[in-house]
Amino acid sequence: MPDIGEQIAALPMRRGDKGEVKILMVTSRDTGRWVMPKGWHMDGKKPWAAAAIEALEEAGAVGRIGNEKIGTYRYPKILADGRVIPCVVDVYPMFVDELLRNWKERGQRKRKWFSPKAAAKRVDEAELAEMLLRLHRDPFKEPAVQTLMKRHS
Repeated sequence: MPDIGEQIAALPMRRGDKGEVKILMVTSRDTGRWVMPKGWHMDGKKPWAAAAIEALEEAGAVGRIGNEKIGTYRYPKILADGRVIPCVVDVYPMFVDELLRNWKERGQRKRKWFSPKAAAKRVDEAELAEMLLRLHRDPFKEPAVQTLMKRHS
């Protein structure tokens, strides 16, 4: 295990009925707190492709993922043996086209849509909360979100 863990995450989002942005979060398997779908890099996969796989496995979310990260945050990962390693997580925006009714970790996690502001209140990581609050203020000013929208419009 490395001294610093490098992980990837998807930031699944959609537009609500009034055009506002909604963020899809999942519960962690260990503590049940609300988190972004995330995991380790995967051999042979680009980081954003790995993030899309995590969104599928952890949240049953299918959609279009950006290849530019929207930001990075840090958190202490507690391993099964009790050791703690600092992790750095690169976050990629994702527009969700469909939520599957059955998915790999359905029995281990809950998923729920939140406003960016409500999502920011539920995460423990200050850097992730700030990233979510930026989306609350004006999601379409985020360069990574603009790029994703241009690619898929």
